[in-house]
Amino acid sequence: MPPVLLIAGSPSAPSRSSALLDAVADRLALRDIESRILRVSELPAQALLSADASQPAIARAVEALAAAPAVVVATPVYKAAYSGLLKTFLDLLPQSALRGKTVLPLATGGSAHHMLALDYALRPVLQSLGARHVLPGVYASDAQVTLTPEGAYQLQVELFERLAEAVQTLITEGLHKSVPVPFHFASVPFASVRCSV
Repeated sequence: MPPVLLIAGSPSAPSRSSALLDAVADRLALRDIESRILRVSELPAQALLSADASQPAIARAVEALAAAPAVVVATPVYKAAYSGLLKTFLDLLPQSALRGKTVLPLATGGSAHHMLALDYALRPVLQSLGARHVLPGVYASDAQVTLTPEGAYQLQVELFERLAEAVQTLITEGLHKSVPVPFHFASVPFASVRCSV
């Protein structure tokens, strides 16, 4: 199975939203599921701004997205919207780039007031790109992702548990194929039919 694609939409690295992605990657690894992080900030800026999908690094990113069985998108929230860097990347994708995929959105912001950006800003864009299922997102305030003296980000226990639950849902709904429902029922002999009054 190709790796799950984890898209980091923050213009800076390391970042709080990237810390969420790292936690997701760790949870997937515990289940022997390979993942790959695509840092949009590392893509060529000129190609992003001019939506040059033929540029080799951009083309490879689009191919990785096409091959991924599921996608996780993480972004900081600025002014009640997802990052402009992430928007630039999403804007150059084909209209059906997420067709058939399950997507887990993640976001970080200064306070809980920006939480609705997941549902009112990011979710509609993911759906417009054809996502089969956009899972309930996980939002973290800056207070829930703290910077340690060593310069690493640490997630609060409650946030880590919410991420673990979201990853489990992603695995269940995005990576496991459901058993197809038969179109026809097997025939039942009339003598076997029982009815009650």
